[in-house]
Amino acid sequence: MKLERLMAITMILLNRRRVQAQELADKLEVSLRTIYRDLESLSLAGIPIVSYTGMEGGYEIMDNFRLDRQMLSFDELVALSTALRGLQSTQALDPTNIDRLLDKVGALVSQAEQGRLGDSDLVQIDFTPWKKSEAERDKYEAVHQAVKDNKLILFHYTDAKGDDTERKIEPMGLALKGYAWYLHGYCLSREDYRTFRLSRIRDLQVLSDSFNRRDMPLSIMNAQWVKPRQQTIDLVLRISGDAKVYAADHFDENEIERLADGSLLVRARLPHEKWLISFLLQMKTDVLILEPAHIAAEVRKTALEVAALYLDSGQPVSERLGYDPNFNHSGDLGGH
Repeated sequence: MKLERLMAITMILLNRRRVQAQELADKLEVSLRTIYRDLESLSLAGIPIVSYTGMEGGYEIMDNFRLDRQMLSFDELVALSTALRGLQSTQALDPTNIDRLLDKVGALVSQAEQGRLGDSDLVQIDFTPWKKSEAERDKYEAVHQAVKDNKLILFHYTDAKGDDTERKIEPMGLALKGYAWYLHGYCLSREDYRTFRLSRIRDLQVLSDSFNRRDMPLSIMNAQWVKPRQQTIDLVLRISGDAKVYAADHFDENEIERLADGSLLVRARLPHEKWLISFLLQMKTDVLILEPAHIAAEVRKTALEVAALYLDSGQPVSERLGYDPNFNHSGDLGGH
């Protein structure tokens, strides 16, 4: 414990121009007397700590002292710092751990270069999900603890096809892909390794039963987690209005031809999957599917099915569907 505290003090001093003893005591949750003893131990170990008295007094490490960078260049340290600050934006991760890592990265930079570490502000990485809540963080923390403790977990899961199933899992690890967290584990229901998106997990229970971790390394599970080769389809779209912004976000520049009337002609190859029709419908009347004809027919069919839900039959939609706005449905959500 003392060794960890001495290392923490060293990291703090390397990252700060001057630190008061009381601040170190508060940060490390020890007494002032302990801090004074630790500072003396560091000095005896050869770390050049200088003390200053007065209102602006405190402790700092001499400017010409630095830890070995282990062959990392300054630009590489800036890139690492930028990535760590991006991870701070994930609600799931404990910010204290990230702060500690940032302290260690900063400690690899000499005092003379401390100002330049601000170069990391030139690039910002933000993993904050659009959907974020305390419930999502609690779910992550519960699964993470189950992984560390080798505890079985039980939950209901909605798969990509919309099917709801109950799963009992040996949780093996977590992976951040894009903006979403995923769980790698061994599914006792399927008797095989599976990957689950945390946002689709509900009614999570961490069981008291323990399991012996299987030999499958998490790195291999993550590497094998790839989608099978997808069947693709060539599309030709004419896009106008508000959907032009949507096109800029989803298509490469070399797939877009700008026409004289201001509209866009898009030639793109996309996966021929169920979500393709929904993707096209998001652009509403600002997209015209020129090719292929059968995709245009599928979009038309789906749009008519949606419109049929709202056809004016003289009776409100809520009444036709048996919906009572005065009834509390919250207790029925997600149940089976």
